[in-house]
Amino acid sequence: MAKKLVGSMKLQIPAGKANPSPPVGPALGQRGINIMEFCKAFNARTQDMEPGAPIPTVIYYYQDKSFTMELKTPPASWYLKRAAGLKPVGKRNRPRGAEKPGREVVGTITQKQLREIAEAKMKDLSAVDIEGAMKIILGSAKSMGIEVKG
Repeated sequence: MAKKLVGSMKLQIPAGKANPSPPVGPALGQRGINIMEFCKAFNARTQDMEPGAPIPTVIYYYQDKSFTMELKTPPASWYLKRAAGLKPVGKRNRPRGAEKPGREVVGTITQKQLREIAEAKMKDLSAVDIEGAMKIILGSAKSMGIEVKG
């Protein structure tokens, strides 16, 4: 007999750094999911990824308290900030895009870097080919104030 799906939830967790502290622990605990089992499984599956990269994760949990997880690629903004070499600023010490996109340029990337990001994100984008994926990533770059040089 198939397991009965109770629900799903989305979390964004740094690769290899899942631990029972907030926000992971409370989110899983209130749904009856074994927190340590999840942390070990997540860290094992993300150990070959860049440490600290934010990984969007969809967790499906079942009536018998078991779970499955689906890992996605890091957000396009994370790839763009890294490619543009933006330095951490602000209260949380994270790199930020432009406060006035379209009028202000905070960094630049090349067409080659744009293609590499599009190829990395291809499975999570709704694009048919790499050119379509590049247009999606280009839109994200423009809205962040990152210029793409030919």
